[in-house]
Amino acid sequence: MNTVVERELEMKLVLSPERSVPVPARLSYRSDDPFAVHVTFHIGTEFPVHWTFSRELLVEGVFRPCGQGDVRVWPTKVESREVICMALTSPDGDALLEAPSLALSAWLERTLRVVPPGQEHEALGIDEGLSELLAPTPRDDLYLRDPWQSDEGGESGS
Repeated sequence: MNTVVERELEMKLVLSPERSVPVPARLSYRSDDPFAVHVTFHIGTEFPVHWTFSRELLVEGVFRPCGQGDVRVWPTKVESREVICMALTSPDGDALLEAPSLALSAWLERTLRVVPPGQEHEALGIDEGLSELLAPTPRDDLYLRDPWQSDEGGESGS
């Protein structure tokens, strides 16, 4: 059974140290994709912007700076508010977003209850899928038999 954990959240897009604009976002986690979190930003254009990255990266970023390259996450305080910063880099540009720490952490905690850390591979069902895929069927007998009679057998033709 697939479980989805979603949360609407207002983040802030940081334009400069003095200016930011609100950005509605939807956080989404699916138990059938247990290693990933999905964030959809509604930026006032026809199409929202979608980002997918490691849940583990986001969990670690709540406590300490982490990530490199396209996604970096770290906790900080802005005007006495605790926030989680996300720096996102793509060929289309860079963005620095701030999410309220308490709301983001509460949502992450819900995802961790659905699929606890270290049990993501079990949620994928890879072992069961491989067992089913590799299980012999009655037709396999045709392929497992030796099509050539052995010359070394106990039969003598003379």
